Amino acid sequence: MTVLITGATGLIGQKIVKLCHAEGISVHYLTTSKSKLTTEDNYKGFYWNPNKNEIDHKCFEGVSSIINLVGATISKRWTEDYKKIILESRTKTAELLQDTIKKHNYKIDYVVSASAIGIYPSSFVNFYDEENTEISETFLGEVVAAWENAVDNFKPLGCKVAKVRIGLVLAENDGALPKMAKPINYGVGSPFGSGKQWQSWIHVEDLARLFIYALQYQLIGLYNGVAPNPVTNNDLTKVIANVLNRPLILPNIPKFAMNLALGEMHILLFESQRVSSQKIENKGFYFKYANLRPALEDLLE
Repeated sequence: MTVLITGATGLIGQKIVKLCHAEGISVHYLTTSKSKLTTEDNYKGFYWNPNKNEIDHKCFEGVSSIINLVGATISKRWTEDYKKIILESRTKTAELLQDTIKKHNYKIDYVVSASAIGIYPSSFVNFYDEENTEISETFLGEVVAAWENAVDNFKPLGCKVAKVRIGLVLAENDGALPKMAKPINYGVGSPFGSGKQWQSWIHVEDLARLFIYALQYQLIGLYNGVAPNPVTNNDLTKVIANVLNRPLILPNIPKFAMNLALGEMHILLFESQRVSSQKIENKGFYFKYANLRPALEDLLE
């Protein structure tokens, strides 16, 4: 099997590439940097520039499936210009792939795409599963809805489609965890706001495994990419401090302070989404890290 991966050099993409190779799956990947192109037998790079609608269509040769991870980081100040980049890096890229498949008549059987739990409205009481149809009125809700609609446009091309709504990804050297652990390590960490907001998290290794599982079993539809046991921000902060063996002595950080520091993107720290993993578990997927403490011990110790 050969799979085309967008976003292959990102945090999740790198892990997925390793798992593909371990399973004997060859990888084609798209990159906007010509210096990152490689021509290994099982790992071939192809150039694209979605802003200019440019793509090397040979990336699809011999490919039966796509793992779609591309998207500009949301962990950067949301100016109006950058909001456009966040949105278009998810929607325009999907359109470019679809137009290229159509134009050159490639036969792609399966697409599994990243999505995000930011589509669910913030709530301290709801327990969201994939049946939920409410969409958050935040910028994130708007982005994820447009992203999922763009991905659904693979269906008329004859592709089976799955979308993985990803929660807070915990990884060793990248993403949110190092940023959270750093102040705690220095003795100046504390929860955000009330600390009661739910955080639906997942260990990066489980998330990469989940994408490969979806690919191998050709799962269709929506799946939440979160571990089975969400925690509150209070608990997350406490367990990080505990694993690092550091005290938590400062009061909680107020919302207005983070609004001043980060602008609109401060909502990332205060949104509350308690999200169910039951659907993917019912499909036979097993979480290696179902509980927070073992996950953090693996990543921080």
